[in-house]
Amino acid sequence: MNQIRISTLSNGLRVVTRDMPGLHSAAIGIWVSAGGRDERAEQNGIAHFLEHMAFKGTATRSALDIVEAIENVGGYINAYTSRDVTSYYVRVLAGDVGMALDVISDIVLNPVFDAREIEVERGVILQEIGQSLDTPDDVIFDWLQEAAYPDQPMGRTILGPAERVSSFTRDDLSGFITEHYGPERMIVAASGAVDHDSILRQVEAIFAHLVPRAVTTREPARWQGAETRRVKKLEQAHFALAFEGPGYMAPDFYAAQIWTSALGGGMSSRLFQKIREERGLCYSIFAQSGFHDDTGMVTIYAGTSGEQIADLANLTIDELKRAAVDMTEAEIARARAQLKAGLLMGLESPTGQAERMARSLAIWGRVADPAEVAERIDAVTVADVRAHAEALIGNARPALALYGPVRSAPSRARLAERLAA
Repeated sequence: MNQIRISTLSNGLRVVTRDMPGLHSAAIGIWVSAGGRDERAEQNGIAHFLEHMAFKGTATRSALDIVEAIENVGGYINAYTSRDVTSYYVRVLAGDVGMALDVISDIVLNPVFDAREIEVERGVILQEIGQSLDTPDDVIFDWLQEAAYPDQPMGRTILGPAERVSSFTRDDLSGFITEHYGPERMIVAASGAVDHDSILRQVEAIFAHLVPRAVTTREPARWQGAETRRVKKLEQAHFALAFEGPGYMAPDFYAAQIWTSALGGGMSSRLFQKIREERGLCYSIFAQSGFHDDTGMVTIYAGTSGEQIADLANLTIDELKRAAVDMTEAEIARARAQLKAGLLMGLESPTGQAERMARSLAIWGRVADPAEVAERIDAVTVADVRAHAEALIGNARPALALYGPVRSAPSRARLAERLAA
């Protein structure tokens, strides 16, 4: 049966699975609703550090034991940290799902935080931070996030500053687990060649002893919209502009995605056609939407020359204004099709399916059927999209990040004035 099944343990941990007939493999993982947003200022970077340390050994497995257990059967193991969640997941063949769940549960529940391994991984993360700082089209998004949400958890980087990462101790790592890794924040998700009842029995045996913890309240996101400009001799001038968008719960959640896609989601989009194809001001330009429970962000990024940065910035604002009033039915239909195709294509992967189920369950408390989501996308009208765009631009307090030969770029205030004119 190709159906989603959900069970909840007495301590609040949730299990969600979807059997995908015809597959010989499965994805299984643990999604913990604890990420960068849950860090205090002095903890910035600890969630990501903890994710790294999970693979460095448990009470019964060394770091090598962990990877060999998965790779010896041809599997794949990985993890990631975002502002809202930390995920640990595995992809294996059908006969190895039980072993994979045992390994992934072990690294989440029983990390030992060996002193030597902490120092090794500290060095790895410091190198990761250095690499990010040396990659302009990577670090500019961290600066944009900080400009949008200054002096608050939502605006801090996932990796954290080097000075913080250099000082984290074993107690800091254990303390973050104690604060945030309660069963009520955990979701075990599996898809592919999986059996719900078998996974549920194993999860109960492994996790039932965990005691629920007091849920800490996240600091609400407060959009400010500031500017950061860093002049440096680079080949390209990097331009990143952002506006506050809706959160997951907002009624214009789907309209926001459709408008952003039509604006800058592909080679047929407004920004790509006007700024690259007609004017040749850049090689690549795109717009994308990001969402959280209480806020969202529409981001536009392009790289251009120092001589053309002003033209690119001003033309981008002009296209934003135009797209709020004359977006056509054909453009909306294309964006709808792209959004639905992206959803359905992603669900053909067990890993994508498990990710969607875990995040949907965490955000909305349910997992909507793809057909239901497609109906909601199809229900968005041109009027809905224009209303969303007009509200977004009408209330705009843009955030701006500039990096490279950007002295001639207009300021955030000038761009805001042009947008309002």
